Amino acid sequence: MPNMRLDKVAMPEQDPNVRNKNFKEVTLGYTAEMAVEEASRCLNCKQRFCVDGCPVNVPIPEFIQEVAKGHFEQAYEIITSENALPAICGRVCPQENQCEGKCVRGRKGEPVGIGRLERFVADYVMDNVTQEVKKVESNGKKVAIVGAGPAGLTCAGELARLGYDVTLFEALHEVGGVLVYGIPEFRLPKQLVAKEVQKIVESGVHIEKNVIVGRSITIDELMEEGYEAVFVGSGAGLPNFMHIEGENLNGVYSANEFLTRSNLMKAYDFPNAPTPIFVGQKVAIVGGGNVAMDAARTAKRLGAEEVYIIYRRGEEELPARREEIHHAKEEGIIFKLLCNPVKIHGQDGAVSQLECVNMTLGEPDASGRRRPVEEEGSNHCLDMDTVIIAIGQSPNPLIRSTTPGLEVQKWGGIIVHEETMETSKENVYAGGDVVTGAATVILAMGAGKKAAQAIHEKLTN
Repeated sequence: MPNMRLDKVAMPEQDPNVRNKNFKEVTLGYTAEMAVEEASRCLNCKQRFCVDGCPVNVPIPEFIQEVAKGHFEQAYEIITSENALPAICGRVCPQENQCEGKCVRGRKGEPVGIGRLERFVADYVMDNVTQEVKKVESNGKKVAIVGAGPAGLTCAGELARLGYDVTLFEALHEVGGVLVYGIPEFRLPKQLVAKEVQKIVESGVHIEKNVIVGRSITIDELMEEGYEAVFVGSGAGLPNFMHIEGENLNGVYSANEFLTRSNLMKAYDFPNAPTPIFVGQKVAIVGGGNVAMDAARTAKRLGAEEVYIIYRRGEEELPARREEIHHAKEEGIIFKLLCNPVKIHGQDGAVSQLECVNMTLGEPDASGRRRPVEEEGSNHCLDMDTVIIAIGQSPNPLIRSTTPGLEVQKWGGIIVHEETMETSKENVYAGGDVVTGAATVILAMGAGKKAAQAIHEKLTN
């Protein structure tokens, strides 16, 4: 009989007033006993709504049933038959909008903690089992992957399993894309990402770092070198700005730059080493998404006394995950909602104040959310040392500007065929944020997986 308790088994966490001063992981994961208990809540439904909600179609009831029996290695084999990065997905996927959002148990109580169980299984195997990755015999066909983020890594891993000679070209000196430069250490430890990436390398994927496709080599030149297909998964790393006065002052960062300095330049090692980020005592983050929460919580850990989330809509409209909002509030982040910056004031070339106006919510806009309307005469200034702009990113124009025949959206996203992910240029595919704009890790992985299958079908026919 299934366990009919209405709530999930609670996840152990660091105390908020301790964790907001370190970069260790916030949530500590299940023990084996906790995992078995939570897995026993699964009803093993005949109609698998949870699988329908998973972009990579993990056989969720099957792996959970194995966890309930204590068969953790078998559960891992089931998960990795469809998902090459389970330890990552278990931590950063928005399960509440995907698999768990479809769970029948969520109708009367909390859904089964699918993400927590996926994380447990991946961590258990990583810590207790020596994994051997089998290389598939080469079929002699070469495929190039541009960008070593979630979409590129997934596409590369899928194709390597099918026998392709895959070379992955990465612009940075570390592999992982947003997993290593964008998501903070306290949410996704870099050592864990490196272990997940290593499994893909061992499957036969060759990685070339510090190669900027569009500068070091073009897509056309890759095709000339004998690559029969190219997958572009270069992400959306170009930050958007508000275009208000003062954005060029010292102390103004894009969230992309701020988090990259923290992650790849190891600001998280502060105070043991000099930090490559000036934070100051008062920090404002403009935006309300997951990236804004990451930047705010990072600034707090780097020593800021007051950290504000400045967002022009209300709490119900915040696009960040509820879990991230909850953790940010616990850690002392101040939410200043229905508020919008109009100017950044400076003194001696550096940020001194952020001028804002109050907002009210009017009629819904094209996105379905109520449109924020400025309140006349509500201008007010907040003393600030640092302002971080976290209002989204766009694809870098480098690839589209150096690839003739590649059609793109007005905002820069590459246009693809929905079923195959093939672009307007034959044998060139794309997926992830470079197509959709900034989205989730698992959606990018789903696109990489779909493209790999389409590439395989085309090249074998």
